[in-house]
Amino acid sequence: MAGAAVLGALRAPLLRTLAVVSGRCSAPVKSVLPPTPCVLSPPWRASSARTLQLCSSLCAGHNKWSKVKHIKGPKDEARGKMFAKFGMMIRIAVKEGGPNADLNVNLAHILEQCRNKNMPKASIEAAIKSAEKAKPASQHMFEARGPGGCLLLIEVLTDNNTRSHQEIKRLLNKNGGMLSDGIRHSFTRRGVVAMAGKTISTEKALELAIEVGAEDVQDSEDEEEQPLMQFICDTMDVNKVRASLEKLGMQIASSGVEFVPNTRSSLDQDQLDAASTLIEALSDCPDVVRVWDNIQADS
Repeated sequence: MAGAAVLGALRAPLLRTLAVVSGRCSAPVKSVLPPTPCVLSPPWRASSARTLQLCSSLCAGHNKWSKVKHIKGPKDEARGKMFAKFGMMIRIAVKEGGPNADLNVNLAHILEQCRNKNMPKASIEAAIKSAEKAKPASQHMFEARGPGGCLLLIEVLTDNNTRSHQEIKRLLNKNGGMLSDGIRHSFTRRGVVAMAGKTISTEKALELAIEVGAEDVQDSEDEEEQPLMQFICDTMDVNKVRASLEKLGMQIASSGVEFVPNTRSSLDQDQLDAASTLIEALSDCPDVVRVWDNIQADS
């Protein structure tokens, strides 16, 4: 009898465990231990394991990050590239006229463009200091023809002429362009004062140009495809034209010295797309400061 009681005592916990797992109470078991109340399984134990399923609402956080990565990311990347180009322009200006913006008109114009594009003050100051301490680099102007016969001037700042020449040539060949001598004669170095937006008519702008001492007015766009009205003048008259326009209440977006084309190349849409791809590829090259063109899209 004692052996049967011990065996029953050992079997009782096991039976109770099986009852809980299976979701039903076991029959009473003879045991020498005090009786244990029947334990019912919680509802979630009664059913079999469920398969994890994801729906769009559960993935909303990932969708939000996707938008940040694919929209904000490229904008931040473009912003970084723009600041890098400004740094190169500062370096060239410092090399030509020194680090004092009060004595270096070209540097003053570039610094103003940096501020207009919200380049951090610390980054501007760092660019000026690094320009003074930078190792020697040479400035070059590559001349090229692009899709549809458009003309390109490619301004480069480099410490390795051979590398830059090979890279520019590779990008041109890959995107329907080619190096071509004599292109620079189709551009003239002029002063350009750009007015933000198009708040006045072309006729009124031409009247203003005569009044402030500018020679011509051209419609253009900035990097964000916002309209600009450019007043073309002699390189020595940039500050005078700018001051005159501001006195008349005009909002100035930028001013400086640029290469202005003597004639314009009219391209169809396919040629315009190809030329845009080429200019974008050239602009992404680390050694390229700016790309000047004579492109005019067909209306």
